Amino acid sequence: MNISVGILGIGSYLPEKVLTNADLEKMVNTTDEWIIERTGIKARHIAAPEQATSDMSIIAAQKALADAKTNPEEIDLVIVATASPDHEFPSTACQVQDALGCKNAAAFDLAAGCSGFVYSLIVASQMLQAGIYKKILIIGAETLSRIMDFSDRNTCVLFGDGAGAAVVGRVDEGYGVLGLDMGADGSGGKFLIQPAGGSRRPASHETIDEHGHYIHMDGKEVYKFATRIMAKTALKSLEKAGLTLEQLDLLVPHQANIRIIKSAAKHLKMPMEKVWVNIDKYANTSAACIPICLDEAQAAGRLHKGDNILLVGFGAGLTWASVVLKWAK
Repeated sequence: MNISVGILGIGSYLPEKVLTNADLEKMVNTTDEWIIERTGIKARHIAAPEQATSDMSIIAAQKALADAKTNPEEIDLVIVATASPDHEFPSTACQVQDALGCKNAAAFDLAAGCSGFVYSLIVASQMLQAGIYKKILIIGAETLSRIMDFSDRNTCVLFGDGAGAAVVGRVDEGYGVLGLDMGADGSGGKFLIQPAGGSRRPASHETIDEHGHYIHMDGKEVYKFATRIMAKTALKSLEKAGLTLEQLDLLVPHQANIRIIKSAAKHLKMPMEKVWVNIDKYANTSAACIPICLDEAQAAGRLHKGDNILLVGFGAGLTWASVVLKWAK
């Protein structure tokens, strides 16, 4: 039996505090013009001191459950995609499962960097199509401000905090996930890395002095990778879905850099009015980017039942993933 699986509900959360480029000018040697020209970013949201990744996940998830008209007890599995969990263990997903009252759900975290939400959607869709589960809650959430080096102008201007969630389940035949692609190239892991804090380099005075617990990135290498892989994975998913570029209604790319987004749109011959962009307001929220975009697009009335939507993510690992969805709600 072929089960059609798609998104039943979506929700997101952005913390109240906004850090503008003007604010960053006072903290590090940079300018508003330089940041906008290089990245397209004007502001980003920063979690309050008492907020962690699970707190933002819970709020986004509550909104997604309400949008899907789903009770927490109906959820069979909770997946949290994050690079900034509350703790190494227990998983952030287990904390979210408890807080939401998803007492019938299994739970785990997924680590695929900025590709995490799309990876989670693919994992969830396959479990649902296999008939193992009926409803899965997937969340992309990050508190990257805790691992940002605010003395490194090349990275601290790029990232923000936030969370996005979706309830995934059975939809009408012919709707939902039509095509997917995911992959990795571990040889590029060194280009986007948090060097310290794991079993390779446990926390020590030395690792702290070296700023080893912060995000380290080779921007040029990541840029080259992203511009190459986004169109490639998108075309694979489209081919599997049996669709052409002309049949796409909306492209929802990972929000890493406006130049990367425009490059992908150009390769895919997609006019920018068919591309969802919010990097100017929220910066790169890693695994949270794509679900925040979807929630924003739904609120703006840009998602209609039957629309063909392409989600494309890439991130640390290096990883990439894409999904073609026929919007089902």
